[in-house]
Amino acid sequence: MTEGLGFLIFTFIAILLFEAVNGWTDAPNAVATVVSTRALPPLAAVVMAAVLNLAGVFAGTAVATTIGKGIVDIEMVTLETVAAAALAVVFWSSFAAYFGLPTSESHGIVAAIAGAGVAVGGTDVLLWDGWQKVLTGVGAAVVFGFGGAFLVMIAILWLFQRANPSATRRLFGPLQIVSSAFMAFSHGTADGQKAIGVMAMALAIYNETPASEFHVPLWIIFLGAGTMGISTMAGGWRIIRTLGMRVTHLETYQGFAAEAAAATTLTITSRFGIPLSTTHTIGSAIMGVGATRRLSAVRWGVAYNILAAWILTFPVCFGLAWAIALGIPG
Repeated sequence: MTEGLGFLIFTFIAILLFEAVNGWTDAPNAVATVVSTRALPPLAAVVMAAVLNLAGVFAGTAVATTIGKGIVDIEMVTLETVAAAALAVVFWSSFAAYFGLPTSESHGIVAAIAGAGVAVGGTDVLLWDGWQKVLTGVGAAVVFGFGGAFLVMIAILWLFQRANPSATRRLFGPLQIVSSAFMAFSHGTADGQKAIGVMAMALAIYNETPASEFHVPLWIIFLGAGTMGISTMAGGWRIIRTLGMRVTHLETYQGFAAEAAAATTLTITSRFGIPLSTTHTIGSAIMGVGATRRLSAVRWGVAYNILAAWILTFPVCFGLAWAIALGIPG
């Protein structure tokens, strides 16, 4: 086992890099639709997302606890596990973001923790209870994201079927700003807690804290929230174009439906400690909105590329973390 304060600091730096990439690549989840519908200019949207991402991180620690002690047995792994997991997600997410593909840091970090954990301690380190929550999150992102947005859109179309289109756009412009703010806050409650959980995990391993006494110190919450807020300001404009402009054309009421459905799903699941993917949820919601017009309204070629990136995230991050963990001298 690699020991010492120096390696703990290195591990924290790797986790903060992960949190920075998380904020940079996931900022588009909150602002892609509000930018594409021109309800807000890009800079104002990203600033709003940064502030509310930061606020959302303080909403609870249920997801952080799942990540920190529910994926692998922290009494059987080492700091190499944590450092390798964080670095693997940084490499993969940065690579995917370069090509404008919205990957999931949520699934990336759980897969990477598993891969690094298996490399260090074998398959016995994996905890089924935590993985049940992960798999539940995979299904919830698609079902409730797509289905929820589809149903909200049907309700809007029925309620406003005789309304003047320009009046509808004026009404939903402000409403979409509210839904975008809700989306940014819910992203903080869900994805913002991932790095906090990993930092708490590293600290528990360093201090040899048993899983039964696992907790998330307040200073770690502040550190993670601050990093998330600052990194969100970096934007991630290629992903904004992919989610907000290339998947399907969106009007303000459609953006509202997608964000309202996705944010509600994230807020509810985070209360149960389910590490849902913000990227999957809003991506599925945007597709659900597009499908209410007609299936051909969704650019399925772009959607398939996004789906491929989602599927690849698990094996790629698992394999990268496994290789990095084996390469770190212990």
